[in-house]
Amino acid sequence: MTTKLFVGNLAYSMTSDDLRAAFAKVGDVLDANVVMDKQTGRSRGFGFVEMKSEEDAKKAMDTLNGTEVDGRKIFVSEAKQKEENRNQE
Repeated sequence: MTTKLFVGNLAYSMTSDDLRAAFAKVGDVLDANVVMDKQTGRSRGFGFVEMKSEEDAKKAMDTLNGTEVDGRKIFVSEAKQKEENRNQE
């Protein structure tokens, strides 16, 4: 299992610091990032959190998935790796 988590359905007002604070309640957070739209500068409604250990990541998924944060029911899952461009071979 990875320690990087995908967090979806975030409130558009949520910042990376807010996301870090929400996850810090259940474990040690190495990094938290709300993904922003490059053109508008507005949140895209999802982000990524990297936890210090696999145990913290599992605890965060078990504890926070389906809970309400800033008025939105968030979902938390393992982040999937980006696939390499298959045409480069």
